[in-house]
Amino acid sequence: MNLKHAATIVTTGGALAAWFAGSVTSNRTVAPPPAITRPPIDVRSAELATEVSRLHDRLQPSTAPRQPARNLFRFRPVPQAHAVVSAAAAQLPPEAPAPPPVVPMRLVGMAEDPGPDGPLRVAFISAEGQLFNVKEGETFLQKYRVTKISADVVELTDAIDGSIRRLALR
Repeated sequence: MNLKHAATIVTTGGALAAWFAGSVTSNRTVAPPPAITRPPIDVRSAELATEVSRLHDRLQPSTAPRQPARNLFRFRPVPQAHAVVSAAAAQLPPEAPAPPPVVPMRLVGMAEDPGPDGPLRVAFISAEGQLFNVKEGETFLQKYRVTKISADVVELTDAIDGSIRRLALR
């Protein structure tokens, strides 16, 4: 490369750099931003906002309220009537414990598959928010044993007292 080529490249590069620098900078002076004057309505709303905040602070209770003398949501207790226990009532034997409540159950469906000894049936029983799939001889709810499943009735035996309960398909 000769000296003439190098001088041309340096001169052209310098001219381009000066041109870019001139385009980025300006010789104009920037005017200061205009002063914003608020109209009278904005001034009044600012005054109103300060007054409202002052009133809110003033309305805050400085002391906690006392416990009210009476509670409007609680009724007076009913006086206990003193019952006279007669001698006959004292001689009565204690009552037997109440039987356990009956669990609400519903037979919701049946399924049947052919088997070598006849149809194999499965009953779908809804109890206590669950769905049980039971076959003959199975126990569910730790209390009921399935003794027989026919085409539309399931027979359950209570394991505790031996009572029989039948659920029919509706």
